[in-house]
Amino acid sequence: MAETTVTSQPGIGTTTVTQIGIVIRDIEKTARAYAEVFGVPVPSVQITDGLDKAHTRFMGEPTEARAKLAFINFGQVTIELIEPIGAPSTWQEFLDEHGEGVHHIAFVVKGMDDHIATLTTHGVPLVQKGDYTGGRYAYLDGAPRLAVLIELLENFR
Repeated sequence: MAETTVTSQPGIGTTTVTQIGIVIRDIEKTARAYAEVFGVPVPSVQITDGLDKAHTRFMGEPTEARAKLAFINFGQVTIELIEPIGAPSTWQEFLDEHGEGVHHIAFVVKGMDDHIATLTTHGVPLVQKGDYTGGRYAYLDGAPRLAVLIELLENFR
């Protein structure tokens, strides 16, 4: 058998998955289930900021999209539970098209705009971006090539 050499363009600067995002319909119910099954504390639920603070854009357009979020720390990776509320978003689109399930894997990066450009050239286009206190995020549609969306997180601290 011949040896195959794989070469690729530089990636996003990390191979460490920091988070797995799961879109769900009932965050309180699902958060309690995670706590019961894994013996962890029931996570608190927070609601994302509105357009005025988050500057959320979905498919290139401003959106009032919001979501309820709960984070469960498993040491090496955090599970993010996401219940969409409000306007059009990648979360609501996923729930409508696929039901509950794994929405994304997330990586912490520096120089987000450069990484968005790199991923776009590899057929992974930007679908949603916004800000959060202390940083910003971007979702890229890796589903056609990778079977999952990719989230980039850039913290300003």
